[in-house]
Amino acid sequence: MFRLLFAACLAIAAAPATAGEALAPRALAAAQASADAPQVVDARSPEEYAAGHVPGAVSIPHDADLSGLALDRGRDVVVYCRSGRRAQVLAEALLARGFRVDHLDGDFPAWEAADLPVVRGPAPGAPSEGEPAR
Repeated sequence: MFRLLFAACLAIAAAPATAGEALAPRALAAAQASADAPQVVDARSPEEYAAGHVPGAVSIPHDADLSGLALDRGRDVVVYCRSGRRAQVLAEALLARGFRVDHLDGDFPAWEAADLPVVRGPAPGAPSEGEPAR
């Protein structure tokens, strides 16, 4: 009995802390067209973001300084990365700051596999190739 209880506690401790939903790619695409569209955040590196990202997504790498974060706490946030690990790290940081956070189920590979639109290019305000970082 003790082992079963201990195993259950470990499973709960290992569960994602996003406290929100796992949104299927097509569900996110539909939500983006609604009046109360979520804020979509790409937790990957700026280079990965530039190579292709969800339309409307903002680039906030999972290890970024969040002190000057320009997200609206009154709107839901959906995070994604390539495999889920970096999205989870960022989701936990956003949750700690009072955001409601959901996760793109299957992350960016699932978005691409669903044959949904992909935007290519750097984040607005990011230095272009050869330009010094600000």
